[in-house]
Amino acid sequence: MGQGIADPAKLTIAGWSYGGYAALQAQAIDPALFKAVVAIAPVTDFADRMRRSQYYSNYLIEQQRMGTGTEAEEASPSSHAAQFRAPVLMFHGTADGNVDITQAKIMQGKLEGAGKRSRLVIYDGLAHGLNDSDARADMLQQSADFLLAAGK
Repeated sequence: MGQGIADPAKLTIAGWSYGGYAALQAQAIDPALFKAVVAIAPVTDFADRMRRSQYYSNYLIEQQRMGTGTEAEEASPSSHAAQFRAPVLMFHGTADGNVDITQAKIMQGKLEGAGKRSRLVIYDGLAHGLNDSDARADMLQQSADFLLAAGK
């Protein structure tokens, strides 16, 4: 930003899947940096994700990668919802087999509980890729409107 490439007063962030997690976690790490966050199908609570993945063959790999206890809590954006400053817009499909929709619902609940500006858009029957042209067009339009409004 010091190079004049980005206007710090209008900086926003968006991401999908891991990118959605990263966008939310960026707000947890530096709440003043971004003015708005869009997260699509994000992981938001590692403890919840671990509870849900214990029945899958990759459970031990996931446990080693994500950690447990305080490491998982610290790395979970939902644990830091009270520190968020930027408004958040999330999108998630109800048939997501990669990241359960519960992740977005947990984050939405934590943000609402902390009195933060947040909205969760749910697409019934769609999987992780939101592979529906109408849903994609809707998501892109809502994201553009949200980010433009936040950058003003």
